[in-house]
Amino acid sequence: MLDHGLEVIVYALKLKQSHLLPSGAQPEVQIAQAEAWSAALAYAALGHDLGKIAVDIHVEYADGSVWHPWHGPLSAPYRLRYRKDRQYRLHTAATGPLIHQIVTREIQDWLCSFPEPWNCLMFNWAGQSEHTGDLGILITQADQASVALALGGDPAKAMAAPKHALQRKLLEGLRYLLSEEFKLNQPQASDGWLTQDALWLVSKTVSDKLRAHLLSLGVDGIPERNIAVFNVLQEHGIALPNADGKAIWKATVTSKTGWSHSFTFLKLSPALIWDAGARPAAFIGTVIVDDIETLPIPSDDASSPDSSPRQPRKGVAPANSPPLTLPYSMTEEPALPDSVDALMDLFGGPPCLPDDFDEIPRDDLEPVIMETKAEMPIKPSGAHFMEWLTQGVRSHRLIMNDTKALVHTVNDTIFLVTPGVFMRYGQEHPHLARIAKKEQLHDWQWIQKRFEEMKLHRKHPNDLNIWTCEVSGARRTRLLHGYLLKSHGGLMNDLALNNPYLKVVEPEPKKPKRPTLGNTR
Repeated sequence: MLDHGLEVIVYALKLKQSHLLPSGAQPEVQIAQAEAWSAALAYAALGHDLGKIAVDIHVEYADGSVWHPWHGPLSAPYRLRYRKDRQYRLHTAATGPLIHQIVTREIQDWLCSFPEPWNCLMFNWAGQSEHTGDLGILITQADQASVALALGGDPAKAMAAPKHALQRKLLEGLRYLLSEEFKLNQPQASDGWLTQDALWLVSKTVSDKLRAHLLSLGVDGIPERNIAVFNVLQEHGIALPNADGKAIWKATVTSKTGWSHSFTFLKLSPALIWDAGARPAAFIGTVIVDDIETLPIPSDDASSPDSSPRQPRKGVAPANSPPLTLPYSMTEEPALPDSVDALMDLFGGPPCLPDDFDEIPRDDLEPVIMETKAEMPIKPSGAHFMEWLTQGVRSHRLIMNDTKALVHTVNDTIFLVTPGVFMRYGQEHPHLARIAKKEQLHDWQWIQKRFEEMKLHRKHPNDLNIWTCEVSGARRTRLLHGYLLKSHGGLMNDLALNNPYLKVVEPEPKKPKRPTLGNTR
């Protein structure tokens, strides 16, 4: 937690360099308050998770007497455990009683002489984020950057994550989804089912939502096709292989009410996800593995349900068979990314495009065939795409002007690489594929059409939409195709410069037709 708090301080102060606080104030006011805002950001960052000590854990001395953080430093041997009934987000309101142990009276006396940062800081310590203004926004962005780093991402680049960290990114992403989003053991359609010996997750659902979750954290380097995701999960021992050594299982779920359905699954060991005391209750019903000959070749629509239940083939282990023993490497703590390198990247020079620039490959993902959750996701639209784009750039989930970036600055505006930026939106919103299929379009084509309908982009004199940019490298040049926005909408504030490696290729003017020479006789 201390490392996380210090990282958030570093990121918050780095982000502050691109902002003049308080927003809209006179320059002399901003200069006079500069140090106070820096201090307020530092103490807000260091204290944003401090309340966890008070509300998330139970601490007691060896004699059984309970210790609370407001008692002062621990003075004897102690033990601790996490509270099973702890309330998520309560810690944000518990900072106030503890902050005086970090922020001394002298510091508070000095800070309170600057009412604007002081007021924002007090609201932050009280957990009232809606009143924290620019301070709260910067702390949130810095916190997200630190979390992305902990998952193996790099908040300063397009997440060229080292391969050894991929196991941790996928596993932590699965744990988050199972804790916060997935529904298990539903009497009918569900995201997965937990039996005594295995966790069965619907393969298409878990792949789409895991990819979308990691991309929303700014973590790139995640395989774009579901087959590749399945293979990576199996390669790292997260997904257990079936009798044929493949990652995909087909099994029939039968609930106590008599409902039954066949799905394609990923099979995981519950010990990878939960500690013994935190594991949910097992499914009251059965999950029976189907005949191995009926298993489909893993594909991007691997969640297609089969309504007819099948009996397991003789020799194929049923769902209640003993769990497989995990390899030793999976019981070790996953390797952590090098935060020092990431911080050096964050503080390095401006990013550039090398001469080996490649465009993002096309994604052929098919839509999800069966709904497994009752909640309706956010409705995609051109306006939502622009909101997603703006938030992504400002939070650094969408990197600008970097290798394989989908957003660049050129000619004092924003250049959106197509189809890559629309494909990225589709990956973060998997349900878009179902909407697009009704119009017989790919998800990226559907959202690209909605974007064009907003008429926010510049057109050629001949009414064409797509512009070409030349990418200059050390040894060669490449071409990018995309949209030029009419206005950058404030997204150039963090960079203020056009990408020197990009140049818009202006269309050649039409040459007048050569007059036909008549007979000179």
